[in-house]
Amino acid sequence: MHNVLLAIDGSKASEEAAKFFARIPHFDPVELTLVSVVHRRFVHASYATNELVEKAFEQDRVDALRSLDRIAELFDGANVRVRSELIEGVVGESIVQKAKDIRADLVVVGATGHSQVSRMLLGSISDFVATHSPCSVLVVRPQSIPKASAPLKVCLGYEGTGPCQAALEELKESPWRGETELHVVTVAACLNEMYADSDCVQHYKDQLVQAKEQLEEVSDSVTTHFIEDVHYGEGITRFVESHDINLVVLGETPRSQFSRFLLGSTSQYVLRHVPCSVWITRNRMIEGLKGKQSKSDARSALS
Repeated sequence: MHNVLLAIDGSKASEEAAKFFARIPHFDPVELTLVSVVHRRFVHASYATNELVEKAFEQDRVDALRSLDRIAELFDGANVRVRSELIEGVVGESIVQKAKDIRADLVVVGATGHSQVSRMLLGSISDFVATHSPCSVLVVRPQSIPKASAPLKVCLGYEGTGPCQAALEELKESPWRGETELHVVTVAACLNEMYADSDCVQHYKDQLVQAKEQLEEVSDSVTTHFIEDVHYGEGITRFVESHDINLVVLGETPRSQFSRFLLGSTSQYVLRHVPCSVWITRNRMIEGLKGKQSKSDARSALS
């Protein structure tokens, strides 16, 4: 997590997203790009109407610049190098394109929605960014931010698969010691009589032990949880709700070409159902796929 893009729109949600990101620890200095996108509206109407639209656009620019300055002040004195940029364009697409341009490691965006229905709908901007960003994405829900005196509770969904291990390794890029609780959760979905033998259960638990040992390199508080549930996403959601988790971390594999991604069924379900912030990790899986692609291209050139 060295190169981070934080989307700002002047709303309370984006300001809370900035505050939440400020609580995430990091070893090295972070290059933080604050981006605010102003969308120019086009209307087919009279000159007078267009003049009003232009005045509204200019006011939006002024408000956006003020918002950028206000958020930048939150990081004064932190181990963060901040630069701000105002962009004109379609909001979601502009954020994703900027993430590509600066080769961001992480995009941070705020989301609204307190009720179950509004969480499932998510916001159109945060949903677009979470789906299309060419890197890891942190979607922050303001209501999930703990008080300054309370510990940050982080949950890693872990299955021992490539994306889950990649998510664990991305977590290890931050020092989680101090006022942070890490919870590693394995959900044994469809653990019926056919699979519920002692060897299968022990395999799950062995994976949890290995994950805990790795995370103890960067955290003083790591707890493992083995859960049986009919649905992986529901199991994670129930755990988050019952343990007052602030941030859930999931690993995801890119589903298509590098410039465009589709949320997997699990991450999509969790993103729309949990009441807390969600960190979808992709970076290490992307780099792995790029490496395989480069080797494949080299072999093709030699053949």
